[in-house]
This record gives sequence, C-alpha cells and structure tokens, in this order.
Amino acid sequence: MSEPRHLPVLVGAVVALFRPVGEGTIVDCTVGLGGHAAALLTALPGVQLVGLDVDAQALEIARSRLAAFGSRAKLLHASYTALPGILDEHRLEPAGVLFDLGVSSLQLDTPERGFSFRLEGPLDMRFGQQGPRLADILARAQEAELASWLATYGEEKKARAIARAILQAKNRGELATTTDLRRAVWSVTGPPRGRTDPATRTFQALRIVTNRELAGLAPALEAAARRLRPGGRLVVLAYHSLEDRIVKTTLRRLAGRCVCPPGTAPCSCGRTELLRLLTKHPLTPDAAELAANPRSRSAKLRAAERRP
Repeated sequence: MSEPRHLPVLVGAVVALFRPVGEGTIVDCTVGLGGHAAALLTALPGVQLVGLDVDAQALEIARSRLAAFGSRAKLLHASYTALPGILDEHRLEPAGVLFDLGVSSLQLDTPERGFSFRLEGPLDMRFGQQGPRLADILARAQEAELASWLATYGEEKKARAIARAILQAKNRGELATTTDLRRAVWSVTGPPRGRTDPATRTFQALRIVTNRELAGLAPALEAAARRLRPGGRLVVLAYHSLEDRIVKTTLRRLAGRCVCPPGTAPCSCGRTELLRLLTKHPLTPDAAELAANPRSRSAKLRAAERRP
C-alpha cells in the first residue's frame, strides 16, 4: 500500500508537552497514520507507545511507519472508548495519553471511504467497517431528525431546508454518492462563494452521526485522566467547536472548576481536582504550519497534567 502524504498537526507542541514525562508508556488513542507516534518515539527515547485506531486501513500504514521502532510501538485495532479495558489488559499506568480527533487525510483523500464532497464516492463515512453506512442512516431518517442533526452537529442555519432537499433527492433516486449529497445541499445554499464550501457543515454533521463521535468522548477523556500516573499528561487535538467544547469542559471539570450552567446552585457537575491545566487557552497552528498544511487551520490543542 502506498503511503499517503500526511502532516501531523502541531507535532512540535505535542512532543514538547510530553517531553517532561521522561519514561513510560504513551497511549495514542487515535494513532491514524502514525505521524505523532513516530515523532514521539523519535524525540523521547525512554518512551514506549501503544496506538489505537478503529480504521484498519490507517492502522496498516501506521504499522509500516512504526516498524523501525520495534517493540517500543504496539498497535491495536480498537476504539478509544475501549481504553479502560485495554489499560487493564496490558497493566498500564500511562505516562501520557494523546487524542487527535476528527477525520484523517487518508479518509478524506480516499474516495471510496465517502468522507469528501470534493471526491465522488459512496455514502459511507465510517471510520471503521462496523455499523451502518451513511446511506443506511439516510434511508430511514425522518426530516425533523435529519434537520436536528444538521443544526446540532453542523451548526447549520438552513438545517430544515437542507434536510428536506436531501430527502427529496433520496426519494427521487438521486442520492447515491457524495457529489449527489453536495448537490442537494447546494440546491438550498447555492455553490461556494468563498473559501468554505457550504456543504462542509452538512458533511461534518453526518460524519459525526455515522460514527457517534461525540457520545463517547467525555467518558474516554475522564477515563484517560483517571488512569494517568501522577505527573502524567493528557493532550487533546480537536477540530471543530463541538469537540473542543467537550474537551474544554471535561478538562476544566477535572481540574476542579465548576462547569455547571450559570445560576446553578449548588454545584452538581462533579468537579474534582484531578488535573492541572497546562494550556490556559488552546494552542493553534502558526502561519508557517497553516501554509504547509491548510487542513490544520481549525485545530485546537488543550493539555493537562495529572496531579500528584
């Protein structure tokens, strides 16, 4: 398999944040093509790495990339939602845990995976091979339900009209590919008039629904934080506001800050002083990285350290 071009996002910041852990195991919960993993293993000779991913295709590429590190790298075909069981099975108290959320360059650039509106492919969008495809989900979706997904997960202002257009295209037998889906969105929004395609929010929302991306994120972050060794570090890269909001809220709550809605009394969010925040504000790519890798533009990195 030829290796696609892959530029890990904010890799310098990720390495710098994990450097103080010295020795031990870092768990890369979304190892993808192995870019961050390779950088960590190269820069931190005292570290071993366990990498997880639900995408078997990506895992095969990562395995090839990390082969030179021998037994220092162990890769597992698993979701980060399985993290507690994996830590138990391998008797690990991690020195660090990394989450690099969102869709990978491999998934976007492989038409048959169905993630991109720029490349015609089937309506799939699954990170792994389990569960229903997007086509299956749309086949049974109701207009109100679909509109709710677009509004909630895509923050789409024209959600109701787009949902109606998508289902009308389906009923006419004109919804078989990603370009059909984009065409349905454009029938409401018109074609792009700037840098961002108006189909972006719809594709994001439907990808989140297909993979149930947000449902397990907060529990996985909390599980990672609770299983870190004292002084261990948790680093998270998020790529859209919904992900980042969950990351921010979870880390703040685990650092002892109340995240209850304003006016709530007494506090009921379950805050606990488990972590120390390392990033007051999220780190973002600089101009040089944005020029080299435009897909990094939405990245936000947050990090915390396990208290003694």
